[in-house]
Amino acid sequence: MTDLPNMPHRGRLLDARLHLLDRQLLDDDGDPVGIVDDLELTDFPLDEDISTGTAAPRVTGIISGQVVGTRIFGGEPPRSRLQEIPWDLVRSVGTVVELKPTDMTFDGGWIERWMRDRVIKHIPGGTHAAE
Repeated sequence: MTDLPNMPHRGRLLDARLHLLDRQLLDDDGDPVGIVDDLELTDFPLDEDISTGTAAPRVTGIISGQVVGTRIFGGEPPRSRLQEIPWDLVRSVGTVVELKPTDMTFDGGWIERWMRDRVIKHIPGGTHAAE
């Protein structure tokens, strides 16, 4: 495997798989609000060779939506359940991705409600707490 060229760049260089994907998202209070499932990138040509010297795509947003179930069982979550978070709301990237204060609401618990209503309730005893 050849090393990537060391190109000059502004800002912080991140490896999406290493630094972003599957990281926990925390709101400005430190509460978990989701996981980084995918990224929105600036436009670049699909299924075409990229010319030498073309600027690298930039991250414009984070997609969160609890897609681990669909990774295991197949399919994809409804697009309406994927939340797009603009990149300018990211405060820091470390072991978690911290978000800046925002009035945006997060619904990371929809998958638990879906599982409860469509799977768990059909299991004998699944509709009440253990005694």
